[in-house]
Amino acid sequence: MRPSPEELRSISLFAGLEPADLEQVASWFAAEERDSGATLIRQGASGYAFYVLRKGTATVIQGDKEIRQLGPGDFFGELSIIGDGHRTATVKATSHVTVWSMFGTRFRSLEQQFPDLAERIRTAYV
Repeated sequence: MRPSPEELRSISLFAGLEPADLEQVASWFAAEERDSGATLIRQGASGYAFYVLRKGTATVIQGDKEIRQLGPGDFFGELSIIGDGHRTATVKATSHVTVWSMFGTRFRSLEQQFPDLAERIRTAYV
């Protein structure tokens, strides 16, 4: 299952894309649901995917410290793709969630085809 271009447009990160571009980027995502308490990514693990939280809430934890709450439209996992390949934090679902995942090779395509979007992703949490 993939998000529709209309669903993608509802996320502020992607709202400025043209319809054909939304279609392209939406095709690069897969959707999955996870239960509350599920670990979505684990600090220190190898990471090859970028995620957008579509529904639900999650928390970002570095070491033993909670550093951020995530809600619909927030994203995570980009740092391992643009960095050294390892997750810099753990993300755990705090409710039932729907997440969209994009594998790293597709993220590289996004960087090439949509450099402005890639830059917004790269600098969002700096």
